[in-house]
Amino acid sequence: MKHTFRKYYKDLFLSNIFFAGVGLCVSVFIFSFFLPWLGDLPYLFFWIFILLVVIDLLLLYRTKRHVFLRRDVPERLSNGDDNQLQIYIKNFYTFKVYLGIIDEIPFQFQKRDLWFKSSLEAGARKVISYTLRPTKRGEYIFGQVRLYVQSPLRLVTRRFNFGEEVTVPVYPSFLQLRKYELMAISNRLSEYGIKKIRRVGHSMEFEQVKNYVQGDDYRSVNWKATARKGDLMVNSFTDERSQHVYCIIDKSRTMKMPFEGLSLLDYAINASLVLSNVALLKQDKAGLITIAEKTGSVVSADRRPAQLGKIMEVLYKEKSHYLELNMEALYTSVRGTLKQRSLIVMYTNFESTSALNRQLPFLKRIAKFHLLLVVFFENTELKVITEKPVQNVEDIYIQTIAAKFAYEKKLMVRELARHGIISLLTPPEKLTVNVVNRYLSIKAQQKI
Repeated sequence: MKHTFRKYYKDLFLSNIFFAGVGLCVSVFIFSFFLPWLGDLPYLFFWIFILLVVIDLLLLYRTKRHVFLRRDVPERLSNGDDNQLQIYIKNFYTFKVYLGIIDEIPFQFQKRDLWFKSSLEAGARKVISYTLRPTKRGEYIFGQVRLYVQSPLRLVTRRFNFGEEVTVPVYPSFLQLRKYELMAISNRLSEYGIKKIRRVGHSMEFEQVKNYVQGDDYRSVNWKATARKGDLMVNSFTDERSQHVYCIIDKSRTMKMPFEGLSLLDYAINASLVLSNVALLKQDKAGLITIAEKTGSVVSADRRPAQLGKIMEVLYKEKSHYLELNMEALYTSVRGTLKQRSLIVMYTNFESTSALNRQLPFLKRIAKFHLLLVVFFENTELKVITEKPVQNVEDIYIQTIAAKFAYEKKLMVRELARHGIISLLTPPEKLTVNVVNRYLSIKAQQKI
């Protein structure tokens, strides 16, 4: 009984056309009081309407094979990227149906209007594709898919519920990771803004002896191999391998600042994942350290096949803290973990020179033993303010203050350079490209 009630009542809805028909019948009855010549016409209208409703109900409920729906959700979503989802529908009715689809997507997206309207001929199938862009890492719960079906009469609507709740994790941007991985393998990184760096001098890591071709450096001629082969042979060198590349991610409150939906921490996490992958493709060893008021996760540098997966699992769980960065704890971790000279890429943010000066003594100590690259962020909102035309005295005041803060960022770059520390000041949206550029530049110049 309960199942029958649910089948024939709970999932049954009346359409706008139904209420329009009811309104028409009521209007005809009202007019019949003033127009006696209408006679029994109102009753005829009423019973025809009732008959059409019954036919509509029979069309929707008489068969056990009705419609099929399946939502295809990836096993995991990529943070900050457009992830494609699909809804597959097939019509088993013997007539054309009109569809309305509500997908119960996770509340984190804050979308209350995800409604798809479509129609499907008898026996036809269709795939509806749409994209979702998550801006936070973590678990996202997808609910059921509600499918509303109408027959050609469109007087009543039958609802079908498909699927169960599905929990999907949102990982750091692995779609961006794949994009740069393909570019790195095919040596086409320049297509995504990655500069081709001119090499300085010779790398000392020998690769092979090969035949001389026009353009090879004559200083690389291998005279012994040339004598044996009877043809001009040269030594070929490659980038030095097995160099340690560590990403240090600041999780303190300065990294909570949002930009286009993502926090600075999420931008740093996405860039760290891409840089680690590019370093592994270049045969270097990638490692990771996270830090806030105390040292968080530490992944020792390695280049095993599972290393990237280990780094991704660690980054997936990281969250920003509300306290300040503890540089003393970071220095202790670096001295205890990094046993040989490494490239350290530190993602942090300084909003004033006083904030930099508090951390500078520890940065100088780290730079004594390792090659330190400090990455911090431009405030793009300040740039918009400084370029905006002024209208009154208040605008001039605001623009002057904004220009002062923007200029302080440039002073920080100079201050770091004065102490022999490499720095990178970048807009958040260009972080990944700029960091990979700088890594390739450092590697080409053999600074590690």
